[in-house]
Amino acid sequence: MTQAEPAVRRQTGKRKAAVAVRTVVQRGPKDKKSVAFSLDWPGWSRGARSAELAVETLESYRQRYQPIAALAGMAREFGAAGPLDIVEEAVGTGSTDFWGISFSPAATEQDPMGQAELERGITLLRACWAFFDDIAARVSPIMRKGPRGGGRDRDTIIGHTIRVESQGFARQVGLLIPEGPALSSDELPSYREDYVAAMRAYNAGEFKRMKSWTLPFLIRHTAFHTLDHAWEMQDKDLSA
Repeated sequence: MTQAEPAVRRQTGKRKAAVAVRTVVQRGPKDKKSVAFSLDWPGWSRGARSAELAVETLESYRQRYQPIAALAGMAREFGAAGPLDIVEEAVGTGSTDFWGISFSPAATEQDPMGQAELERGITLLRACWAFFDDIAARVSPIMRKGPRGGGRDRDTIIGHTIRVESQGFARQVGLLIPEGPALSSDELPSYREDYVAAMRAYNAGEFKRMKSWTLPFLIRHTAFHTLDHAWEMQDKDLSA
């Protein structure tokens, strides 16, 4: 069995066809950029200047996502995943044109979520956080600059990632974190537990429904934002 023929085996030894990766493509309203993302693996999402290139870039990040699946205890499942299968193409928001990101739910991302689906998403989100923390602890404080000398250093990236999530995304499920500096490393674990608890409470119907977001999208977008900046730090690390 080769990597080109991912498969899992039943106890009988027969080969079971690999499950395709359900993939959504969203184009910006002005068609300046597009994004492709997996519905089943939160955070596996990449943007580019065209839909075709976005799908190609998403595939190129398959191995970069593998450590997250491993941290979630899903390495075998991810390793057996089949090819990308585009199940939806839609027009996204202005953020897709500007940033090349998904900023709206896919048609199938509705809530409430089934219990197993919710817990799977939370497990993968926790893995994204763990991966981010590990990268943040190992990279150089000074990051590689762009061709014109621009770019953020490690602590600025960390602060931005935590602040946007805790003071922005978390509000969608009723968790209000006072505006100000990013949460400290001592505060972060407790906040994340509160965020997960708020997601579960929202799914149980304890909070008012979000206007334009849904819980599957919130989990996916939080995971994406975390990984996008973790990979940014990896790519700009000078410690090597």
